[in-house]
Amino acid sequence: MLLKRHLYLIAGIVSVALGTVGIFLPLLPTVPFMILAAFCFAKSSPALEKRLTDDPRFGPHIRAWREKGAVSRKGKIAATLAFTVSIALGAWMMIMPYALIPPAIAAICLTWLWTRPER
Repeated sequence: MLLKRHLYLIAGIVSVALGTVGIFLPLLPTVPFMILAAFCFAKSSPALEKRLTDDPRFGPHIRAWREKGAVSRKGKIAATLAFTVSIALGAWMMIMPYALIPPAIAAICLTWLWTRPER
């Protein structure tokens, strides 16, 4: 049980680190990593979970996801733009049939994303 708690704590810390990097790299999503970190901290460190859920920048997104499975319109648009860039880069840098992978993944992910309620 203690090992499981430590693994969740490590996963939460890694998620916060990746989310922090995502603040500076536009193709790396920040909020999903913070939501994942809050989930991990809920199972390992209530104090760290509270810090994330009380954070003025990430807290509202985390609470909206937990309460309603909701994603903001701004988040949906940002994800759509990031997928568009990925598709363009894939078309430019990949050969067929591999260039079809980014649009296929985008179609699946964006269909799911745009069916989520908005906060």
